Amino acid sequence: MRQLTFIAGAFGIGLTIWMLGRFGLHDILRLIAAGGWSIPAIIVFHASQVCVSAQAWRLLAQCGRPRLSFTDFFALRCAREGINNLLPVAQVGGEVITTRLMARREKLGIKRAAAATICDLTIELLSQVTFTLVGLGVLFCLVNRSHVTDELMESAGAAVALGAVFFGSQYLGAISLVEKLLVRIAAHLGWDGVDDIRGLHGEIIALYRTHENAFRAGGLQLLGWSLGTFEVFLVLTAMGHPLSLADSFVIESVGQAAKSAGFAVPGALGVSEGGYIIIGGLFGLSPQVGIALSLIKRLREIAWGLPSLVAWQVMEIRWIRDAPTTGREMHQPGQS
Repeated sequence: MRQLTFIAGAFGIGLTIWMLGRFGLHDILRLIAAGGWSIPAIIVFHASQVCVSAQAWRLLAQCGRPRLSFTDFFALRCAREGINNLLPVAQVGGEVITTRLMARREKLGIKRAAAATICDLTIELLSQVTFTLVGLGVLFCLVNRSHVTDELMESAGAAVALGAVFFGSQYLGAISLVEKLLVRIAAHLGWDGVDDIRGLHGEIIALYRTHENAFRAGGLQLLGWSLGTFEVFLVLTAMGHPLSLADSFVIESVGQAAKSAGFAVPGALGVSEGGYIIIGGLFGLSPQVGIALSLIKRLREIAWGLPSLVAWQVMEIRWIRDAPTTGREMHQPGQS
């Protein structure tokens, strides 16, 4: 796994360097400098996206069991984004780490924490697919059909199928099969604590069946994706290439879809920039503008991510040290 992550990371870095050289580093830096005032603006504005995403996660995690505060979930969401955006891990490492932290906080339990995170990831994926489909619908109203739009629609169809498979497999018992496999492996290797995940499939289904919270969480996630429209609008305006909110909505929806498609590449390096180049070109934006837009958004990720990594370490120390001990602790592979 580490080797694959290293290879993917090297590919992303190489692709980014190639783009900077191919389209002119000087021109890209000039555009970033021109958009300078938008950087603090989108850093502050991003708090709104974190808030709605944190509340969506909290709704799922605390169905009938209110324990963790909104502040706790805000901190967890920040840590989750910081780990995924800045550390050399595929873009699910943050979910694994924050699930463990959440499980220890106020004895929420590993089963409920894992179920809530899986549900949150699924609903986040489905809301992003919805966001992208709406964006493509707006795109076809704004530009003429072309080879690029046809390819985007094909990609959207694949995303819909992937979302349906991911969601449907959970209902059909995929998690239950994984759960049984882990328990058998644990029994064979003598791991302790794995019994704590027994019933994970049932826990996930129970959270989905709390329809009110699931739909509210989906609505919040969709709102969170949509708020990114204003980031694109502000940055492009600052760089001297203003577009309408409708255009910015399309660019953000497709750009974020490209970033998610590159989930195996740490930080989606190069992949995200390529997405903004393609969709920006449909609105007359040069590749340099698309790359500069993506890099300014990365500066926002760094501004949020670095303090979030510090907050993660604080939570590791405080939440795990101060957590009440239980009779059983999850025993990690490799421990004696």
